[in-house]
Amino acid sequence: MHTLDNVIWQALTTRQVPFAECFGRARRFVREVTSLTAFAEESPEGYAALAGLVGAGGTAALFLEGEYEPRSGWELVGGAPLLEMVCENGDLHQEPPGSAPEIIPLGAQEAAEMVELATLTKPGPFGLRTHELGKYVGIRCQGKLVAMAGERLKVPGYTEVSAVCTHPEHVGKGYARALMTEVMRGIRERGEITFLHVRKDNSRAVELYERLGFRIRSMPQYTLLRKT
Repeated sequence: MHTLDNVIWQALTTRQVPFAECFGRARRFVREVTSLTAFAEESPEGYAALAGLVGAGGTAALFLEGEYEPRSGWELVGGAPLLEMVCENGDLHQEPPGSAPEIIPLGAQEAAEMVELATLTKPGPFGLRTHELGKYVGIRCQGKLVAMAGERLKVPGYTEVSAVCTHPEHVGKGYARALMTEVMRGIRERGEITFLHVRKDNSRAVELYERLGFRIRSMPQYTLLRKT
């Protein structure tokens, strides 16, 4: 198995164990961090462990290898095909001083603003403690947080860039590229490789990521289930 296969499980059993809640062969992140969930394998035993983890009425946000096949006791709430992309030798060119927007660190004090921006732009599951997963940076305009990006899943040798989002009134200004470049530079300085997940139908974002040097590795299925 490659390190990026079943990547949520890999993260919660290696570098991000401190954020894990466990039941048998199923794990999920602490709910205030993110709703991402995983099992060791997609099997009856895996779903049984998942049921024990989330409980009746609970939800699980999974990355599956293919489309979800209906199972007794589970309701499909939503989902979307994703692209998992990896950047091994991307372009981390910096804008000349004076032309680049000011990039600021984000943390606990900005958590509510970060959730508000993520709720508006929907880059993926984001909670009040998601910022604890790694470095997060943002851009303000007239005091308002209008763009951000940061680190989410971490497995041996790899770190995911996530929560790349820009307020609709500020798209097209290069903020996403500037923030991603800042986050990716830190990942590379640690000797790690950057990867990310993006909706397959988000062509604008995919084009940006390809310009930065990302290439498609796999096509997982984001699947949100509820235990009935």
